[in-house]
Amino acid sequence: MSVSIVALGTEREAAAGGAGQPGLVRSYLRGSGLVAELGSPAPSRLRARILGGVRLELHECPRWDIFDSDWYTSRSLIGGADIIVIKYSVNDKTLFQEIKDSYVPMIKKALNHCSIPVIISAIGARKNLPCTCPLCTSDRGSCVTTSEGLQLAKEFGATYLELHALNDFYIQKYFGGVLEYFMIQSLNQKSSEKMKKRKKNQKRHRVQPPQLEQPEKLPILKGEASHYDSDLHNLLFCCQCTDVAFYSEDFSKVVEAHKVILCSVSQVFMLLFNVKSPADVHDSSVVRTAQSLFAVDTGAGLPVPRGSAEPSPPARVIVKDSVFCSCLLDILHFIYSGACQWERLEEDIKKKLKDSEKTEHVLEKVKCILKTPGKLNNLRDGSSHQIKQLYNTSLRLFFNTPVLADVIFTIQGATVPAHRAVLVARCEVMAAMFNGNYLEANSILVPVYGVSKDTFLSFLEYLYTDSCCPASILQAMSLLICAEMYQVMRLQHICELYIITQLQSMPSRELATTSLSIVSLLKKAKFHNSDCLSTWLLHFIATNYLIFSQKPEFQDLSVEERNFVEMHRWPSNMYLKQLAEYRNYIHSQKCHCAVIFSFQFS
Repeated sequence: MSVSIVALGTEREAAAGGAGQPGLVRSYLRGSGLVAELGSPAPSRLRARILGGVRLELHECPRWDIFDSDWYTSRSLIGGADIIVIKYSVNDKTLFQEIKDSYVPMIKKALNHCSIPVIISAIGARKNLPCTCPLCTSDRGSCVTTSEGLQLAKEFGATYLELHALNDFYIQKYFGGVLEYFMIQSLNQKSSEKMKKRKKNQKRHRVQPPQLEQPEKLPILKGEASHYDSDLHNLLFCCQCTDVAFYSEDFSKVVEAHKVILCSVSQVFMLLFNVKSPADVHDSSVVRTAQSLFAVDTGAGLPVPRGSAEPSPPARVIVKDSVFCSCLLDILHFIYSGACQWERLEEDIKKKLKDSEKTEHVLEKVKCILKTPGKLNNLRDGSSHQIKQLYNTSLRLFFNTPVLADVIFTIQGATVPAHRAVLVARCEVMAAMFNGNYLEANSILVPVYGVSKDTFLSFLEYLYTDSCCPASILQAMSLLICAEMYQVMRLQHICELYIITQLQSMPSRELATTSLSIVSLLKKAKFHNSDCLSTWLLHFIATNYLIFSQKPEFQDLSVEERNFVEMHRWPSNMYLKQLAEYRNYIHSQKCHCAVIFSFQFS
């Protein structure tokens, strides 16, 4: 342990003698009795032992020109100091002003914001006290006042002392007490830093517990974007399973369409195809619109006997308004797209008619068709945004209902009605089944095998509404198998994401006690070509290795699957081995300490 003191300046006036006398700090050290051993003193340097073995280094610089001649040496000297003492005579105002203006900024720069204690000592009795009269200027600048010294100490953040005489009281009791306080404070700080460094070194050399690595990130499954609107829109182009044909007043065919799609978006079509009666619609304008725009040819579209092999011919609808009829294909494109592209419909009709009055007439008719009682009171003032929000195509009304149904599924002794148009639009397998050389193409009753009624209903609900909500992981897996059977990939991805989300939300305790077999889910996912889910489940088993390795189902993994799990397991075998070694080491250290303890007190 050591203390370095740097003393700057002199306590004597420039014109005064006595250059051979010891300085303020040397005088204190010699008279304090703390110095145990003196080195070979140089004129400006002293090495000694104080406080029972602490090494003291004193550097005295009575001349300030060291800062002017050798800045590098003076900066190193200030930077290595533990305590700085600045001395000046109160009767040498010129030197004080030079210290304040030139040398104190240099010392601050050399310290570089280090919190080193600084003692400013103003020494001597003032000879020419300035007059306190405000009108008198005689002798005003001949000595350094107390306020000037205090101001310098305040700017420097230093301790200010005034020593009126260099006697035993001022040197030993006054100056010495302050210097000794800062010396002890510096030693305590160094001792604390040394202890911290020793503890840090001990901690560095101590045997550290093994670091548990993070588990591998589970694979991320990306969902497939919805193509619900495009599926229904494409149905209009393919002209499959059409059950209604629109004709102009001259009996030329305009376009074929599907009752279930039209009725899902408008009560006008519900009235037209007898889905609702006029008594069920509490808005006379809807009835007037249906009667003024359309007329159904009752000679076609008669019901076909149950189980008949011949499909019913399309119903014939006459469009009474010729201008409206010329834009009917554009209007149907709008309806089949979910009634959500109002601006595009406006542009298409404007380009076709090239007449603002006729365009406004057709658009008003479309608004009347889309009018829903209770939702929008005045369709004439309805904005495009309101039209988008209120008239999105919704087939939920026709899910699992015999209204307009043209196919009946038989499953587990029960019947489920459906609509070929929706099935063909939403499922490629059913599109091939109802339009190819299969028995189902011309049959009303279609049996379903290999799936439960609840699962098949959930599957149909997705086709109609583009959404599903499984009640459990097992139901989601059953729906996934059904989706794979009918090749509806987006529904398969939705079920995969549901299973993954549910498993990730399970706490470890629930995973350990659940009766759900993750290995069984893995086998089913592999068998039904759900590669993303099977890969994720393997990683999930590996990540929760300590839980699943204790379950009997773990033995059902194949050799390839077992190797994968062992390779990606968490925590790894290496970590468990290192942890066992560390525990053995800690146990041996505790036993060793216990033996020493018992030996010392035996």
